[in-house]
Parts: sequence; structure tokens; C-alpha cells
Amino acid sequence: MTALWSWPARRLLLGAGQTAAVVLLVFALTEALPGDAAVALAGDQPDPGRIAALREALHLDRPAHERLAAWAAGLLHGDLGRSLTSGRPVSSLLADGFAPTLLLAALTLALLIPAAVGLGVLAARHEGRLADRVISALTLGVYAVPEFALGVLLVALFALRLGWLPPTAVGYGDDLLAHPAALVLPVLVLLSRPVCSLARLIRAGMTDALASPYVAHARRCAIPGSRIRYAHALPNALAPAAQQLARTVDWLLCGVIVVEALFVIPGLGTVLMNAVAERDVPVIQGLALVFGVTAVLLNLGADLVTHRFAPRAAVAA
Repeated sequence: MTALWSWPARRLLLGAGQTAAVVLLVFALTEALPGDAAVALAGDQPDPGRIAALREALHLDRPAHERLAAWAAGLLHGDLGRSLTSGRPVSSLLADGFAPTLLLAALTLALLIPAAVGLGVLAARHEGRLADRVISALTLGVYAVPEFALGVLLVALFALRLGWLPPTAVGYGDDLLAHPAALVLPVLVLLSRPVCSLARLIRAGMTDALASPYVAHARRCAIPGSRIRYAHALPNALAPAAQQLARTVDWLLCGVIVVEALFVIPGLGTVLMNAVAERDVPVIQGLALVFGVTAVLLNLGADLVTHRFAPRAAVAA
């Protein structure tokens, strides 16, 4: 019982340390950038007196360790601070960007899981034959194309040449769900690489599972083939894919900067780019904290899933 509880406790403590390290690193790197929010607010022809006044009003004249300590103290009360440029609470800015990112992530996952499992199982069932070779070649080729290049190609074909879909989400506002046509190309780009990596992992896991002694014994016992594949082989094949799925969900929820910038979607990636451009340290710190906690929870969940499907592999990790 002690070992059972110490395993998730170790994972959680390690993740908490990693989250703190990420926040400190982001703060340090932001401090190292030239300029600050006062310079950005002062305009194209800044006056030194105005910059000094802005720095004092924004508390940027205080030492970095004092500002970091004040921000950390606010976190204990659930306060992520306020934006240096807009004055809005950081939590409000993150809430505005979270909805579009969550929508894209949910739609991508709704298609990703059945597509990856279906392709992986199909390729494993026809190992070495035409279907397996075609799926392997397509997944390898699509995975090699960067998201930005694929997005440009899809926009050029389906938006500019054929005119079937809008090239960006400009003009649709924040209610993207009411305009599903604007979501098709971003979701396809987001789906392209994860479905390839997951399908290949599931294919490899299914191939090993179907060639294992316990599956051979199940066949000798006249257990139906569909039950062998989906009740016995597939759970073991999903164990390594669970970790990759957690990283994919983390990548989706933490703002796909390239895709959101390409299709002008006001998600967390856009919030992050604006904060970096404006040297808005509290917003960057808030995003880093959200990203870190999200990664910790998702990887912990993936470990629990792996432990459920393959306990020995999870404990060894």
C-alpha cells in the first residue's frame, strides 16, 4: 500500500518542482530581454522622463527579486497579477484566450483518438501487406511536413484556389463554433502530426501484442479474433501511446502559437505573443504557470493510465 501511494506522490512532487523551475526560468529570460513595458507604452519617440514615470507607476523600478516575491505572494491568494500594459487582471486575459484554444483542442482530440486507433489497428492487422505499407508511408510523409508549411498549402488550395473554406478566422469574432467553416483548416493542421505519431505507436504496440505468447494462447482457446484484438491486445498497445497523447493534449491546450498566428485565432498563443512583444511580465508568468500546471496534471494522468494498462511499465518508469 505504501509503494502504491508513494508512486503518484513522487510524480506530483517532481512536477511541482518542474513547474516552479519553468516559472523562474521564464521570469529570468523575460528580465534579460532589452526594453520593458514602460518603453513599449512610451511610443515610437519615447521621452526619458515619461519612461521613468511609467516605470515607477508600473513598479518596474523595484528590484526583480522584489517583484518576483510579490507575484509569488499573490499566487497564494489565487491572484495572477495585472497586465502592465492594459491593467486588466491576468486571469481575465487568459480566460479570453482559453476558449478558442480549448475549442480547437477539443475538436482535434475528438477526431484524433478514433483516427489514430483505427489507423494503428488496421496497419497492425495487415502487417507487411499493402494497407500497412500505405498507412506507414502516409503517416511518415505527413509527419515530416511542418505545421506552418502544411497550413500554407491548405490555405492556398482550399481557400485561395478552390474557395471552399475561409483562409483565416478574421471577421468571425470569438464565437468560432458558430462558424464551423473557419475551424476546418486549423483543425486539419493540428490533427496532421499527432495522428501520425499516435497511429505509428499504436501500430507498433499492436504488432508486438498480437505476436505475444498470451495472444497465441488465447487463439488456441478459440477466443474470437475481435475480442483478442480489442480486449487483450489493444490495452497493451495503448500504454505507450498514453504518454504521447498526454504530450499532445498539453501541446494543444498550451496554445499552438504557429497555427493560431497563421489562421488569426485569438487563443492563448496570441496572448503569449502579444505579452512577449509588449514585455508584459505578469501575463508571461501567468501563462507559464498555467502551462506548467497543465503539463504536470496531464503527465500524471498519463502515468495513471499507463499504470492501469501496464502496471509493471509504469512502476519501472
